[in-house]
Amino acid sequence: HIQYERVGADVTMKCGSMDWDAAVTWTANGTDIDESHLNGSYLVLRNVDLTQSGQYSCYEGSSWHLKYQTYLRVGTPPKEPVLMCRSNNYPKGFYCSWHLPSPTYIPNSFNISVIHGTREMVCEKDAFPKNRCHIRYLQLFSTVKYKVTLTVTNALGKNSTTLTFDEFAIVKPDPPENVVAKPVPNNPRRLEVAWQNPSSWPDPESFPLKFFLRYRPLILDQWQHVELSDGTSHTITDAYAGKEYIIQVAAKDNDIGTWSDWSVAVHATPWTEEPKHLTTEAQLTETTSASTSSFVPPPTTKICDKG
Repeated sequence: HIQYERVGADVTMKCGSMDWDAAVTWTANGTDIDESHLNGSYLVLRNVDLTQSGQYSCYEGSSWHLKYQTYLRVGTPPKEPVLMCRSNNYPKGFYCSWHLPSPTYIPNSFNISVIHGTREMVCEKDAFPKNRCHIRYLQLFSTVKYKVTLTVTNALGKNSTTLTFDEFAIVKPDPPENVVAKPVPNNPRRLEVAWQNPSSWPDPESFPLKFFLRYRPLILDQWQHVELSDGTSHTITDAYAGKEYIIQVAAKDNDIGTWSDWSVAVHATPWTEEPKHLTTEAQLTETTSASTSSFVPPPTTKICDKG
């Protein structure tokens, strides 16, 4: 037997069929409960909290014959769930995901309904993550709104939330993938950036994406931005020489929806000229020249014969 109670509630447990004035002993998770919590044979817990969840047992007198047992689970009714619907693989369909703004500490069940006009559609549950399901578009470019209602229920109550939206309003691609940034040889102010369409976007030929590039040197907080309507590469021409840059890219359908989240950040530093090193022969010549120029011959002595 499982007994669900709200945090802060007063809980009374009866010892099975035992009389009110019967001599009994109560335990919680195998530990004796102080008699101050008894009202006759009844167990009274006031203002229960999460720590009082557990197995409660009642035994008859000194014989310790088990008369009653229950598992108390203390929790809360669900608050209004957070629901989000998004199409990252337009025009195939969309998915909806959800979560609770705060835990309930007891089991919850979720039920989602999707209505398109007068038609109820099946939202197929994903194996992972469990709090997500997906809808396949049956009619493209429909002007009829979708209505999605999520209801969450547990032993202490239920709550729900509803979203109503147009098909095109929830289109949001995943971020671009495999972003690469490289220096351009002999160009101290240039960086070459390239990326790929998100692999989840099924048909970039028929539904092309545009891109938004942002970049900044690590020493500054202000981003510079470039919007690109075509292609999956761009050359930055105004980089600071020798400064390390951080670069990210976002994507959006050309006509509908919203921008993706930013891609994984990549780092790159523009080309810098290598310092010139002297060759061994040049070093030897320079050393010899230096030694010769610093050499001072000793003074000459004139020897005269006597007589």
